[in-house]
Amino acid sequence: MSNREVVVLSVGGVRFVTRASTLQQFPESRLARMLNDDDREFKLVNGEFFVDRDGTLFSYILDFLRTLQVSLPTDFSDWQRLRREAEFYGLCSLADLLSQEHLLKPRLEILEVRFSFQEMQAFFRIFGSCSTTVETLAEQIAVFMGQQSGQSWNSPFPSQKPLLPLPLERPSHHDVVFQCGTDYSAGDQFVARYVSIKPDNRKLINGTNVLGLLLDTLLRDGFRLVSTRTMSSEEKVECYSLERMKRAAGLTL
Repeated sequence: MSNREVVVLSVGGVRFVTRASTLQQFPESRLARMLNDDDREFKLVNGEFFVDRDGTLFSYILDFLRTLQVSLPTDFSDWQRLRREAEFYGLCSLADLLSQEHLLKPRLEILEVRFSFQEMQAFFRIFGSCSTTVETLAEQIAVFMGQQSGQSWNSPFPSQKPLLPLPLERPSHHDVVFQCGTDYSAGDQFVARYVSIKPDNRKLINGTNVLGLLLDTLLRDGFRLVSTRTMSSEEKVECYSLERMKRAAGLTL
């Protein structure tokens, strides 16, 4: 059977089709020996190899053979059973990777958005437990400054005058600070700050609109809102706490 190019397996009633070379990634494994009829645990029935094991878990076994990487769903919990299946198939390398369960388990990621409104300006500060997420979010957020007359400061659209990009404040790797709205300049002129959050192309000046877009962006990115609280009623500071399960990076052999 070792000269087969395509192999069909029925594992616990679940059918898999793969290349023989995939099953031969580890010549010492039982799956490689199966192709040479060296293992009685695998029965050849109507051209398909049948084995009485868990078919769902075998899908992870086959994915490892194809990629040489362990990558599991965020809600995966059958660590002991999957390691036992790896040992059954004689895949010691996979069993060793699965023993590093603490590196493969998804981690809880926490994000906090603080929002305050003072006169005609809104202030935002985002704290995150994962610096990579905060860095990615900072790349999505852009702030632009321009001058407008007092009669049009609350327009949802920026004026035709060119807007100057402003850098975001980064007090640390775990937070980012920015603001929007208007500030009195001189005469009838106001300094206006607009915020844009990719992939949305709008430039928003109203703090409530920016907050709504920011939260919507985070929810689409897999976060869920767990609490909303007022930190300071006098200063009108609100805090939105969000969390998500972040998939761990796959371990590669």
